[in-house]
Amino acid sequence: MTPTSDVDRAAPSPPAVDSRTRILDAAVACLVEEGFSAATTLRIQARAGISRGRLLHWFPSREALLLAAAEYLADERIRETVERIDTHLPADVPGPVRVAHVVEFMWLTFHEPHFWAAMEIWTAARTNDRIAAALLPAERRLGGVIRAGVDRMWGPELAGHPRYPQLREMLVTSMRGAALTYSFDHRDPRRDPHLAHWTDVARVLLEI
Repeated sequence: MTPTSDVDRAAPSPPAVDSRTRILDAAVACLVEEGFSAATTLRIQARAGISRGRLLHWFPSREALLLAAAEYLADERIRETVERIDTHLPADVPGPVRVAHVVEFMWLTFHEPHFWAAMEIWTAARTNDRIAAALLPAERRLGGVIRAGVDRMWGPELAGHPRYPQLREMLVTSMRGAALTYSFDHRDPRRDPHLAHWTDVARVLLEI
């Protein structure tokens, strides 16, 4: 039996909204697995199993498609992370226990596909003015989404502490930097010594 290619599976065409999601999922997968330079529209089209016309209908340029894909996955992962917090960490969990769990939850989000997809886009933006210009407003919007998601993880009591904004920004920037070392040094992030340091700092700043 002759193997069926991704392109062969393009017919019949999926519904319009579903095809957009398939394109974004395929673009994110290409970014994560192959990097920015290899994430061409032809590869994304083949992986999504859609027609060229359908891809161009939603995304007229490669830059627009890849930026939308990174933003799409980041939003999805934030939503899923908050849902996990709501499921596994009810609002009445005491402060010291909540701190340790939320720090670990935050840290693990920097080891999921959305983070590496974003890093591919950020790296490309350093030498591509068009990507940088398009990325800036998207990142500002996404930054607000991330802060709101993190606030929800911590809960209203801890997030209401006067030092909480300082803690939140420190954790996000520090975790982002530490996560980059995993691009060449693969290890279990749950065993990272930074986890204990971040937890201690959180407890000191929040006076727990």
